[in-house]
Amino acid sequence: MGDNPALVEACASAGRVLLVYCHDPADDAPTRWGFVRRGPHRRAFLAAALDDLDAQLRARGSRLLQLRGAPAEVLPVLARAIGADTVVCEEIAAPEEQDAVAALRAAGLTVRTVWQSSLLDPAALPFAVARLPKVFTDFRRAVEAAGQQPPAPLAAPAVLPPLPAPVVLPPHSSFEPPRMSDRALGASFPWWQPAFAGGERAALAHLACYFAGDLAKHYKATRNGLSGVDFSSKFSPWLAQGALSPRVAFAALRRHEAEQGASEGSYWLWFELLWRDYFRFLHLQHGRRLYRARGLNDAAPAPAHDPAAFAAWCAGRAGHAFVDAGMRELAATGWLSNRMRQVVASYLIHDLGCDWRAGAAWFEAQLVDYDAYSNHGNWLYIAGRGTDPRGGRRFDPDRQAATYDADGAYRARWAKADRCGSD
Repeated sequence: MGDNPALVEACASAGRVLLVYCHDPADDAPTRWGFVRRGPHRRAFLAAALDDLDAQLRARGSRLLQLRGAPAEVLPVLARAIGADTVVCEEIAAPEEQDAVAALRAAGLTVRTVWQSSLLDPAALPFAVARLPKVFTDFRRAVEAAGQQPPAPLAAPAVLPPLPAPVVLPPHSSFEPPRMSDRALGASFPWWQPAFAGGERAALAHLACYFAGDLAKHYKATRNGLSGVDFSSKFSPWLAQGALSPRVAFAALRRHEAEQGASEGSYWLWFELLWRDYFRFLHLQHGRRLYRARGLNDAAPAPAHDPAAFAAWCAGRAGHAFVDAGMRELAATGWLSNRMRQVVASYLIHDLGCDWRAGAAWFEAQLVDYDAYSNHGNWLYIAGRGTDPRGGRRFDPDRQAATYDADGAYRARWAKADRCGSD
């Protein structure tokens, strides 16, 4: 609800507002790689977030309408049923979301999109997005040299406009709340349940807890940890979900620095928020080219792929204990540390010779903090098909294990884990 410019615009420009979430059947359909796009962990986290949003809307005299169907199919029918002609939504610079907006416009609806998921305003950068530096370090230095600061977060509307009357479900769709099994799935994974439930209220509680102590001060030193809660911020699930605005997180960071002093660790949190922005601006710059097999590298060969090796990697049976431990944790919990994400991605591409797009799709299905911008940007980075001039990153799994799991505890923890394990 907080710092949601699209919601603020809708409330300011319309006499009546209905908030709608579409459960697109495409998310439950098999991908070209043989698995559904949104697995059980993501479904559980989403279910909790929608419950939280609906509760907050009802407290303001409104509600959340959940429909099953592709937006381009159900929203035009709903709009006709309630006498509406305008959709206000977030601007997302990824191909499928762009296609969905185009389809809604083709169906006769007015669609107003609002850019809101980045920390910095792309229009206020010290360069045009079309001239975004090819290297993140150059981007960061330019932003910091210009003294770039994000806008202050917007307050949530205290009162929402009334609902249209009557709210009629489209005849070819149905209200379909998430299954109870999805809602309860995360209960056996105590590192993110119940405090790590989806939704804004859990996000704000976690944010306050994180900055109450000295975790931020030590963030840079601990961020490469593999297990537990406190080694990293764990903001990403809510940021990816839209339940937490990066500007809200940044404001909390600045309050922490004002109260406890700035530190190398607190700076590094800003650094990571800039990385997140960079992948968003990269999408604004390149759009669909990021989703090609060769990415931005026109000279790159078509990716090789070994279906058997890929299946073994997904199942945590690729044959390297460190990599397999990471993949088992991912399947069991819907989470993987940033360090392990780089290690397992590198192993799939550079050691197993598999298509980076298959790995990106598996992460999309599994991760509770899946974010199209960061996911695609990081996989392109590891594969050497993004903007980075060094041409791909291979992480030596033996060296990584020796450095970050010297005592073997992480490997031992996940040695016999399967999808019923816990973290």
